[in-house]
Amino acid sequence: MIKAEQIGDRVHTYSDAGMKILQVETGIVYEDALDVPTSGYTYTETDIPIADELTDSEALRIIMGRDNDE
Repeated sequence: MIKAEQIGDRVHTYSDAGMKILQVETGIVYEDALDVPTSGYTYTETDIPIADELTDSEALRIIMGRDNDE
């Protein structure tokens, strides 16, 4: 579900399900958005999950094709 909350003089819009959001007016996909309240932008939730960031060691393990830490 799309959530929007006021943070200072901006509106933070995001998916509470961990999905990326689509800005309807531009067709651009974001992980979250920070807009001025008068921007008029609207968002919809996509079915694209926000990927977790990898640690350096996890990335190296994937690149090297290893299943576990060696």
